[in-house]
Amino acid sequence: MVALHEAAQSRYLNYALSVITARALPDVRDGLKPVQRRILYTMWQQNLTADAKHRKCAKVVGDVMGTYHPHGDAALYETLVRMAQPFSLRYPLVDGSGNFGSLDGDSAAAMRYTECRLARISDELLGEIEQETVPFRPNYDGTKTEPVVLPARLPNLLVNGATGIAVGMATNIPPHNLGEVCTALIKLLDNEDLSSAQLCRYIKGPDFPTGGQILNSPEELKDIYRTGSGSIRLRATWEMGPASRTGQTIYVTSVPYTVNKAQLVERIADIIVSRKLPPLVNVTDLSTDDVRIAIEIKRDADEQMVMAYLFKQTPLQTNFPVNLTCLIPTEHADIGRPERLDLHQILWHFLHFRLDVVTRRLEHELEALRKRIHILEGFEKVFDALDEIIRIIRKSDGKADSAERIMKRFALDAEQTDAILELKLYRLARLEILVIQNELGDRRKRARQIGALLKDEASRWSLVRQDIEEIQRTYGNAKTDPRRTRISSDAGESTYTAEDFIVDEDNVAIISRDGWVKRQKEVKDLATTRLREGDAVLAAVPGSTRSTLAFFTNFGTAYTCRLADVPASTGYGEPIQRLFKFRDGEQVVAAVSLDPRVTSGIHPKKEGAEPPTQAVAVTSDGDSLRFSLEPFVEPSTRAGRRFARTAEGAEVVGVAIIHGDEIIIAATREARALLCRADEVNFLSGPGRGVILIKVSSDEDRVLGFVASTGDRDLLTVETSRGAEQTISTAKYEVTGRGGKGRELLQRGQFTRVVSPAAEAPPPIEAG
Repeated sequence: MVALHEAAQSRYLNYALSVITARALPDVRDGLKPVQRRILYTMWQQNLTADAKHRKCAKVVGDVMGTYHPHGDAALYETLVRMAQPFSLRYPLVDGSGNFGSLDGDSAAAMRYTECRLARISDELLGEIEQETVPFRPNYDGTKTEPVVLPARLPNLLVNGATGIAVGMATNIPPHNLGEVCTALIKLLDNEDLSSAQLCRYIKGPDFPTGGQILNSPEELKDIYRTGSGSIRLRATWEMGPASRTGQTIYVTSVPYTVNKAQLVERIADIIVSRKLPPLVNVTDLSTDDVRIAIEIKRDADEQMVMAYLFKQTPLQTNFPVNLTCLIPTEHADIGRPERLDLHQILWHFLHFRLDVVTRRLEHELEALRKRIHILEGFEKVFDALDEIIRIIRKSDGKADSAERIMKRFALDAEQTDAILELKLYRLARLEILVIQNELGDRRKRARQIGALLKDEASRWSLVRQDIEEIQRTYGNAKTDPRRTRISSDAGESTYTAEDFIVDEDNVAIISRDGWVKRQKEVKDLATTRLREGDAVLAAVPGSTRSTLAFFTNFGTAYTCRLADVPASTGYGEPIQRLFKFRDGEQVVAAVSLDPRVTSGIHPKKEGAEPPTQAVAVTSDGDSLRFSLEPFVEPSTRAGRRFARTAEGAEVVGVAIIHGDEIIIAATREARALLCRADEVNFLSGPGRGVILIKVSSDEDRVLGFVASTGDRDLLTVETSRGAEQTISTAKYEVTGRGGKGRELLQRGQFTRVVSPAAEAPPPIEAG
């Protein structure tokens, strides 16, 4: 028996360690995750090099899955595809043939249709693997061995980057320019005390395969490389096209890394359709192999302001979170330890790994030389006694007998003797013997050189330098492989507020009883506005597109937005839930324009005083409160702001604008009505329940609605259970104090609902 908490702890820990060390994080030495390493190693074993013919991806995936990586084929193929995409990796490691996806988010064709082979640059990752340069370990079933790490000559971790989510940690390493990384490695060889900030002289910043523009300042980039974490602000690049008589054209020439180009174009199109930025006219994707998105704007539009708006509202500008976490080697060859490194540490680990690979390569070569020299020395030893050896062989009873006699006669070992017995007759010629002697001399000379190199660490560091310089010349030449991502700080850019992007014009927002909202330039007759069947207009409020519109709901929450944010439509409009995060059962009970020309006096004349214009809310259980509209002038979040707190089971039945001298007329289901002065209701500086306006007579009773009356014409009309309508006004009933049960208006029957007056089109707004 094992305690549940102990078993869960032990097994989850094992799972977490497995994900961290054997799945999600790359190795600092070759920059690869296990699945990537296994794919590349399998292709190398199958001789799928850059000179070979392409082979079906399904074959490669099947071999990797069956031999080294017993996981799903979909995940394997996805990894293979990513290593072949030039917009995912700065230097693709796989050369794909067929449809391998696109910047528009198109997925690759099925693996039975696509073909692959290793890219030329992958030779630098795998070329030394057969020289015992890296440790191997058994595969998952122990039938074969696989490399713990590839003997990469390429600084792949920084060059191609990596992304992964483990348990309790993650990594997000951006790609870099190979030439810059190689330069930094060489400078670090010259001076190992260079700090991460000093190395930033050579590594300017990330270099994304899709180009773009980095907005971080040099100081911000140095801080990211020093701490191993931070955020890269990445923006698309653009240029102005020729202007025409009708307008101007902006061409977007690159998009931020990992941005879906098709979705980006769709987002810009949504802004055009919703008329959120009137200077925008049209957007067209003209991309071929290169990105080219045409954005048409009006002739008199400010292109800087338009692009500033698009950078803020669309993925034309994104943040790339940097997290330089990877596995570093430990005393156990096949286990890495996760650690967040700085730039200096990453380069340092790679250089020392290369020194270890070079040392192992030399040791392997020296061992092979010694074996060959040993054989050649055997040939040299018996060179003058070939006739005697032939006689011994002719008199022997077979190969074993011959070997025994030759070893006894010439003091040779079994390996040398076997080589002599396997010698072909033509090698007995004098010229061939000279070739053997020359080879022996060359091998001895090379063995002495390697022996000297193994004793001198400085000489081996020179070999590491030569390898890096060769990689830089071959793949990282500044002329053939220039930097794609520009670095230019946004410190001196003009800043724009939200209002700067909004064209100031008068519009009308229409909200329906069922929660559909739309914006129109003008409304002459609300009876002709398009509504869904059974719906009705709740409110039509005018205002400037830059002014704020407040929606008050039955749950005591106010949601506010710019009038320009309401979707423009001549149809039904959009559900208000598209703009805000409503809860189940929440619905709008009132809408107010906070344009100063429509609703003035919402700010108090002095601090601590009540504003001239206020709002009053009444709840279904008879509570009421007055509150200020000033907190709702600025747009809210999608979650809104509280203006009232209702008792359990109660809800707000309405909100009205008052100026202080109004009479509140409220009616309940049990046919009771109460009239009181509005200033008797307490003014609250924050959300609360307020005070009792009218006492409901039973649990089934509730307030149906109210009006804030300013005269005899402001009536509250209610419908009775018999189908008749009854009006309540200050002319018919006297005004009393708040807090009572009100006047009983029906001896038989109940009120069923408050009849809302038909909404009318708002009059034009007068300036000032």
